[in-house]
Amino acid sequence: MNDRMKQDESKLLLSYQLASSGMYKEAVDILESIDRGTINARFLTDYYSCFDHVYGELAFYTQDKVSSAGYRKISDAYKDSLFHVVDHSTDLYLSMKETAYRDNSEFAEALQVNDMRLSKVKSGTPEYALITFHRALAFQQNGDRNQEKKFLALSALSDIQSAIKDHASLWMLAQLLYEDGDVERAYHYIRFSWDETNFYNARLRSLQSAGILSLIDKTYQAKIERQNRQLENYLMLISALVILLFVALAYIYCQMKKLSVARNNLQQVNEQLKALNEELKQINGCLQSTNIELSESNQIKEEYIGRFIKLCSTYIDKLDAYRRMVSKKISGGQTAELLRIARSQDTLDLELKELYDNFDSAFLQLFPDFVKRFNELLQPDAAILPKKGELLNTELRIFALVRLGIEDSSQIAEFLRYSVNTIYNYRAKVKNKAQVSRDDFENMVRNIR
Repeated sequence: MNDRMKQDESKLLLSYQLASSGMYKEAVDILESIDRGTINARFLTDYYSCFDHVYGELAFYTQDKVSSAGYRKISDAYKDSLFHVVDHSTDLYLSMKETAYRDNSEFAEALQVNDMRLSKVKSGTPEYALITFHRALAFQQNGDRNQEKKFLALSALSDIQSAIKDHASLWMLAQLLYEDGDVERAYHYIRFSWDETNFYNARLRSLQSAGILSLIDKTYQAKIERQNRQLENYLMLISALVILLFVALAYIYCQMKKLSVARNNLQQVNEQLKALNEELKQINGCLQSTNIELSESNQIKEEYIGRFIKLCSTYIDKLDAYRRMVSKKISGGQTAELLRIARSQDTLDLELKELYDNFDSAFLQLFPDFVKRFNELLQPDAAILPKKGELLNTELRIFALVRLGIEDSSQIAEFLRYSVNTIYNYRAKVKNKAQVSRDDFENMVRNIR
């Protein structure tokens, strides 16, 4: 295109990037290829900024103190030129001003300038990551460790959100966490930072983080080794307990065999006792008075047990009565009447009603507040209440079975004499009225006390 302005702009961008990657010779060569006398005035700020950046980086990373001082003078000279041409409304000017305050230990003024810069950017942007990093540096020099960690963390988050690979925030934060004893997080942070640095291929950044990475890695590996030793000790302890368990099982097995032998001996003794039963008949007279007292005790036991077997006994009696009625009708030749009775649904309905009444009564004795607590799970205008004369209705009875642990719709349908689809629709309809999550509704029903 033979566009001189675009060539100069591209060279400035490329030199800045090369300097950030540690390729200082290449960056300087590119900058010196730009004619200062013919460069467009709009690029002067970038021109001086690139020179300041390159020589500033050289001064910071050069091991030779004499060379470092020389590079620092060159950087300061370009920085001075930059101050004369930079627009005072730009972030670059504010950044230079903040750096000057920070270098002079004027931390309050540096933070005020940083506040102005932060107010102009949003979190999660590259600019926010850089400004919060500068703020962390101010707190570092001021000795405020907690604030330093806070803004390093904010800077690292924005770096990651912006997909920035060349960053210092995270490995500096890892170093602080390591010094505070948080080795686990420090290790994860420094490993992540190292992977990002390798991806970006910033060689000097790798040198910066290599030392702390090695230190944290050794500490972390030592921690893992300690944990492994603990696990080995626990494994040995568990192995010893397993051996003791097998010994105990063997002992129990031997005791059970002895008990089996004792049972056989007892059986032989029982045979001998049969011969003595004749002699005990003479004592039965004396025991009759005792039997009267035992009979009273048995009545109490029968009454208590009767609460559990009453329903079964009732159905047996009804079945016997039904058998006698059928026998009588057949004997009397009343087969038509017997057929009419067999086809009638009334008897079945009465038996089902009695079954459900017994179920409802027994259930509400166990869970007297079930209806109230169940309706608390539903929306205020969707309460389910039994009709007058009822203890529970169909919806309440379905979820009463769920509360008792019967969750299979086919089992519920068989008990309530409905189709499986009807039971499924009832359950879905009630869950749609719930004011809690549909997935949690039945679990909360099962927890009703």
